[in-house]
Amino acid sequence: MPSFAQFGNDLYTGRRSIDIVGRRRLWFAIALGLIALSLVLLLVRQLNPGIEFRGGSEFVVSGVASLDEDPAHQAVAQIAPEQIARVSTVGGSAIRVQTEELTNDQTDQLASLLAEAYGVSVDNVTSSFVGPSWGADVTKKAIQGLITFLVLVSLVMAAYFRTWTMAVAAIVALLNDLIITTGFYAGVGFEVTPATVIGLLTILGYSLYDTVVVFDKVRENTAHVTEQTRYTYAEAANLAVNQTLVRSINTSVVGLLPVASILFVGAILLGAGTLRDIALALLIGMFASTLSSIFIATPLEVALRERSPVIAAHTEKVLSLRAARVAAAGGDAEVVAAAAAIGGLVAGSHQGQAAQPRRKARGK
Repeated sequence: MPSFAQFGNDLYTGRRSIDIVGRRRLWFAIALGLIALSLVLLLVRQLNPGIEFRGGSEFVVSGVASLDEDPAHQAVAQIAPEQIARVSTVGGSAIRVQTEELTNDQTDQLASLLAEAYGVSVDNVTSSFVGPSWGADVTKKAIQGLITFLVLVSLVMAAYFRTWTMAVAAIVALLNDLIITTGFYAGVGFEVTPATVIGLLTILGYSLYDTVVVFDKVRENTAHVTEQTRYTYAEAANLAVNQTLVRSINTSVVGLLPVASILFVGAILLGAGTLRDIALALLIGMFASTLSSIFIATPLEVALRERSPVIAAHTEKVLSLRAARVAAAGGDAEVVAAAAAIGGLVAGSHQGQAAQPRRKARGK
């Protein structure tokens, strides 16, 4: 059985090929299905905003012997019977109680009732108030930052790759990652906190990092694609995805393992908190961005590029010549086409400068 390293080497040299670009309609259908599911979750279950975004009072009772949530609900019912408190555990010895805005007298009374209900000193009960305007300001700044980021990234990528198709494909893949991550967050019901927003914004850089690496290889393989008739633009781009596939997998695994560990520590050992919120957003976003850089970004870029008259004419010319050669040889069309395209492309990329004509030396 070949090793993973041998598998990656076969993908890079073209001896083995996974037709990712050729099956782009399947990947697009799956992506649209996941986006539709995420939108349904956002509309039906909706996001669960934390106290930083909705505002209210928060109490933390530390050093409790029992993590039973009923005493907290009963204490809130005595002070504000019209409210429904949000009660959760923090670690293994603390209870967090969130309510709507309370007056100073109600805050003092509820702190005393919580201390009495859990058999701790009043000093073990901390209270704080967060106004909803703070969360609204965070949301506004996050949206402004996202829009600015998308505009600048589009301009930089269009200038770097000298084509708008790669910029559009990268932005679409990035939006796919954000929508799926947000929909998953709505599905699991975790609170959306400032740490969640930080995690979502961090996804932007990670998603583009992997996509740019793949696109750089696509640009290298397709630099002079119209000057030959051995392979099409789609075949050259598909080889680029295969050549960077193992690298993308390795990078993602190395990145996901520590994030998964942080999520385990934050959710299981410490309870609800900043670690859990940011780690969940990063875990889902990094996993989605890895898949989108492989199955969405490059296939979409090829679909957009093939709308160009030059690329479309070249693709038709290559396929026509190949069909003529196969018919003349009487061989298997798929085998001959694959060998001609991938073999020629890899050979050309390995030759590099050797294929360039030598310059004549100038005489004195």
